[in-house]
Amino acid sequence: MWRIGELARMAGVTERTLRHYDKIGLLVPAAVDRATGYRWYGVAELSRLERIRGLRRLGLPLRQIADVIDAPDTQVRQALRETVAAIHREIAALAEVADRAEDHLARPMSILPRQTTVGARHLHVRYLTVGHPREIAVACAARPTTLLTWLRGHPDGGFTAALGTGRTGERLTLPARTVVRAVVPSANGIVQAGQDLFDWLHRHHLVIAGPTVEEQVVDGDGVRAAILEVPVEDQFTPPLRRR
Repeated sequence: MWRIGELARMAGVTERTLRHYDKIGLLVPAAVDRATGYRWYGVAELSRLERIRGLRRLGLPLRQIADVIDAPDTQVRQALRETVAAIHREIAALAEVADRAEDHLARPMSILPRQTTVGARHLHVRYLTVGHPREIAVACAARPTTLLTWLRGHPDGGFTAALGTGRTGERLTLPARTVVRAVVPSANGIVQAGQDLFDWLHRHHLVIAGPTVEEQVVDGDGVRAAILEVPVEDQFTPPLRRR
């Protein structure tokens, strides 16, 4: 029999780890001296400790090890399969984050787009046909809070736009959808931000699926910003069209 310090040295762990395993019921001593409180361990505990450490090296968390350490091998293998699948998902997610960071480093932008989902919206709008983006500034002289544009990239001719009119005008319903969103401070140019956003969508192979919504917001100090939302979908899904 070995005391806790001896087992710790033999197995290459700390006494604190062994006390924690005892506390959670994962590795209890073979005996505890009632007079001194010393923990005593034998070969069975050493073998169990090595099994715990082996399962930890294979990626299982302690709470899952506690569930399977005394279970049949088939249950252990199933837990390992689930752990491997979770690790692969995490690796894929981290790889995606790395790709986005590398893309931003390679092509600095005025915005930081992110993909999200939004609920349905019901608007009243006034439609207009725009021959050149400069005409938007004229139409928006009164600073409407909402502007919609039907564009699939940099405008190279006329395009359709709509201005939010509050409670008058034609009714337009935007369904719940996946969008790429970017917040554009007033100090940044909205035109440049729009170009950056379209370029970002193209690089990430995202298909524009409906009108881009530009929402003008202002805080209590009068500081303005624009929120851009571009609906996107898989390239094989038919795009949402204006009704």
